[in-house]
Amino acid sequence: MIDRRIRRRGAAALAAALLVAGCGSGETPSSTPEGAHVFTNPVVRTDAPDPQAIRVGETWYLFHTNSGGRNVPVLTSPDLVDWTPAGDALPELPAWADAGKTWAPEVIQLAPDRFALYYTVADRASGRQCLGRAVASTALGPYRDDADGPLVCQADLGGSIDASPYRDADGSLWLLWKNDGNAIGVDTWLWSQRLSPDGLRLVGTPTKLLKQTEPWEGTLIEGPFFHRHDGKLLLFFAANAYDQASYAEGYAVCESPTGPCVKAAENPILKSNAVASGPGHASMVSKDGRTWLLYHAWPPGQEGSTDPGRQVWLDEVVWTNGKPVVKGPTAEPQPKP
Repeated sequence: MIDRRIRRRGAAALAAALLVAGCGSGETPSSTPEGAHVFTNPVVRTDAPDPQAIRVGETWYLFHTNSGGRNVPVLTSPDLVDWTPAGDALPELPAWADAGKTWAPEVIQLAPDRFALYYTVADRASGRQCLGRAVASTALGPYRDDADGPLVCQADLGGSIDASPYRDADGSLWLLWKNDGNAIGVDTWLWSQRLSPDGLRLVGTPTKLLKQTEPWEGTLIEGPFFHRHDGKLLLFFAANAYDQASYAEGYAVCESPTGPCVKAAENPILKSNAVASGPGHASMVSKDGRTWLLYHAWPPGQEGSTDPGRQVWLDEVVWTNGKPVVKGPTAEPQPKP
């Protein structure tokens, strides 16, 4: 507790000094000598929806929904704060897919020289959004999908989107996703199913975990991912309309990757405020014993606009009695991870 108070006082003093030095003029504090150890949100100020990041060596790799003519844009960073565009991780789509709607990519490292990318793409045969998988020998790619068709495509349930891979504590691999029910006016379920060790096939049968049930969720939940903390398995998800201020982030506690799962009473744990609108579709990263949430959000009053679009924010998650508390959305200077 003493160490935490000291850090808070030190961060506050540093932030105040930066403002006096003129960092409130619009310049990003993390780009100035005085502010080398602090940053302000958003950390990516261009359109970069549905962000997910992994660390390989000393480099972070961030993947997000298509923009700027790239199917799977990828950025790199040494510190989770200063991001540099690094091209298209999936420059060529498989023959069964159409370009233009490649969404919510996520990557997992399976071996030192093997990475698997799971992504949403337009399936030509069904006319729905479905899930594909691709592999590469480096995190940056290029990834290649050599399958003859989608990995998951629940066309009768609206399609399948928002794939998220997860390696559990016992080494087993799992895939989470959402059936795109809101596309046809049916329920939106979050599903899980075991993956083969090579990450290319689904094993067994899929399990329904959760659907929209709470007023704050509106007509849908989506963007799922698993995270274990102190042995407890948490399922995070976004809910409500992505282009509205009502979009927000919540979580549930699950007994196993196949459930059952119980939603947290304190949901949503991340929602709109004066500095960010519609925060959600998050992913979680850990660094030096601290936990951080990467998520997208709109500038207030610009929901649905492509300029600047959904920017990437980074805020710390603290754990109170085993429950995640997101310290955000924030726009004031704060210490770097």
